[in-house]
Amino acid sequence: MTFDIITIFPEIFDSYLKGSIISRALKAGLIKIRLHNLRDWAQGRHKTVDDRPYGGGRGMVMKVEPIFKAVAALKKGKKRRTKVILFTPRGKKINQKMAYQFSKLGHLILICGRYEGVDERVAKYVASDKISIGDYVLMGGELPAMVLIETVARLIPGVLGKSQLLKERITADRGFIEYPQYTRPEVFLPRLRRGYGRQAKKGKKWRTPKVLLSGNHKKIEEWRKKHSKIIAGLR
Repeated sequence: MTFDIITIFPEIFDSYLKGSIISRALKAGLIKIRLHNLRDWAQGRHKTVDDRPYGGGRGMVMKVEPIFKAVAALKKGKKRRTKVILFTPRGKKINQKMAYQFSKLGHLILICGRYEGVDERVAKYVASDKISIGDYVLMGGELPAMVLIETVARLIPGVLGKSQLLKERITADRGFIEYPQYTRPEVFLPRLRRGYGRQAKKGKKWRTPKVLLSGNHKKIEEWRKKHSKIIAGLR
C-alpha cells in the first residue's frame, strides 16, 4: 500500500512517521508513505498555491491547477487501483468499513487542504472521495491524513504483527468489535483528590471484573459480547 500525501507543510509529518508501528511498517516495506510539497507544482517565482475567493470573503482558497497537476503526476503510470481523497468537513465521516475498503487498494493519494478551503473543482473533478473525521473544522488536512493512514495501515497484514487478534475483532460486515479491557494490578486503590467525579469515591478500590480472572473462556467470551460495541458505520 502506497500513501501519497499532497501538502504545503510536509514537515508536520516528520515525528509521526518516526513513531513505533508506522515506522516499523515503513522499514519492513509493508507500506510506503511519500510526502509531496504542493508548491512543486505551482507556477511563478513565489510558487503560489492560493488566491482570493471569487465573490469576496475573508481568507484565501487553494487553487485547483497545482492540485490537478500534482494528482496527475502521482497517478501517471500507476496500474494499481487508486483513490484520490480530499479532506473536508463536508465529506463522509470515515468509519471502520470505509477503512477496510481502502486497505484493499494499492494506492491512496491524500490531498491536505489549508487556509479557508480548496477550490470546489478539486472536490467535483479531481477527488474520488471526500472524507471528514468529524463535525468540526481544523486548520488543515494533515491531521485527518494521519488518522486515515493509521486506520487503514493497521488493517494491512503484518503491520500490527498480530493478525489473528485483528481477525478476532472484525465482524462479518467489516465492523470492529471494541470491549473493555483490564490488566495488572487486579485491584487498584487510588489516592484521590478533588475533581475525579462522583464515580471515584475516596477509599474505594477499583477492581477487575472477576469473570476475566476466572480462566473460563466461555464466560469471558460471553462477558465481552455483553459489554462490547460494534464500530461499523455501515453507511
